[in-house]
Amino acid sequence: MKEDLGAGDITSQFTVPEEAGGLALIMAKKEGVLSGIEICRQVFLTVDPGIKAEPQKSDGDRVELGQVVLSLQGKTRSILAAERTALNFLQHLSGIATFAARFVEAVKGTRAKILDTRKTTPGLRALEKYAVACGGGQNHRMGLWDMVLIKDNHIEAAGGVANAIRKVQDADHGRIKIEVEVQNLSQLEEAMACEPDIIMLDNMNLEQMAEACRLVFSHPARDQGKLRLEASGNVSLDNVRQIAECGVDFISVGAITHSAPALDFSLRLKPLG
Repeated sequence: MKEDLGAGDITSQFTVPEEAGGLALIMAKKEGVLSGIEICRQVFLTVDPGIKAEPQKSDGDRVELGQVVLSLQGKTRSILAAERTALNFLQHLSGIATFAARFVEAVKGTRAKILDTRKTTPGLRALEKYAVACGGGQNHRMGLWDMVLIKDNHIEAAGGVANAIRKVQDADHGRIKIEVEVQNLSQLEEAMACEPDIIMLDNMNLEQMAEACRLVFSHPARDQGKLRLEASGNVSLDNVRQIAECGVDFISVGAITHSAPALDFSLRLKPLG
């Protein structure tokens, strides 16, 4: 609100009487999945605690064109001052939830679960990952602190896949999950021997992923909850079903947070009296 309001809404100060009150409705302009309704509500209450803001739909609900998701009653100037910031949150988060839901629907009936990534807007990660969950996706790690994910640069620095995994296992003694990224079947076999919790198949083609699943599914560590497979890299709605049908456990999709189109909403003011 500091960013948008600054020293005050000068347009409303010039055009709207200070005592004017009204009813406002926030409506969906497209169908999709709702996320951020409470964030939206809190923006209005931050501007003016006297505003009566009542959600008509809940996060995770599907909304149709023209459906009212939030009703507002209070001072007109206050409603207009909060409008853009409130809608920005609602449109952005609902867009992510809607996009995530499309990926979830695309892999329905397979083993695969859709994961988000750390490819989020700085400062908005918690909200964007919440929106993914509203759309039926699952959250991967929140940051660098809550899970080990050994990637290509870590492997290079450690001197190989096995060396990198062993360094973590020797230091941590199984207290935290370990995931390692592999780029070919040779690295996969090296990783399998160390039995990490998750192996990420990075930018592999469909044939390689299917073979990776065949190799891993026969390993006894699978029965102990280890060696889960995650596909990553250039995942889109066009290919996610094919990837899922290879048999992987997870598919991580950076696009659901960094490239989700906003779900449009509008606010319509109805003056009282």
